[in-house]
Amino acid sequence: MKIFIAGPRAISNLNINVQNRLRNICNNGFTVFIGDANGVDTAVQKYLSQINYRNVRVYASNGKARNNHGNWPIENISVPQHIRKFDFYSMKDKAMAANADYGFMLWNGESRGTLNNLVNLLNVNKKSLLYLHPYNVFHCVDNFNKLEKILLSSPYKTRTMFYELRKNL
Repeated sequence: MKIFIAGPRAISNLNINVQNRLRNICNNGFTVFIGDANGVDTAVQKYLSQINYRNVRVYASNGKARNNHGNWPIENISVPQHIRKFDFYSMKDKAMAANADYGFMLWNGESRGTLNNLVNLLNVNKKSLLYLHPYNVFHCVDNFNKLEKILLSSPYKTRTMFYELRKNL
């Protein structure tokens, strides 16, 4: 099984609950797809490197990984030169969603990128385990209605972002 793990740059520490989930992924020998950003990507990379887990692929836009703490193989996602900012990095995220079997998203309830990853995974009929960092709670997200219900307690700005992302599918 291939697991796409992601989250915002605003989260840089993994609590024991998240570490336990990562350990389960490793104990099952699953392949981990991870990005190269600071925050969750880097924290997960450091954790997996510390436990010497080798079944990891780092996805990087145009093959230039900003972070690769375990010296794992890099999956080069070609991005045209004219694409910038959010769209530049979201192309590698979209590739991870397409190539993965399942998602594990750590979210602060605000990050557009993480919400976009959840939408991308659902759009290709893939489930995610969502960890809501502010509440220390896990949710299985297997359809858009379930994600929308989770978002009911989110700020208006986050719900609006969700509807915009869905509209752009």
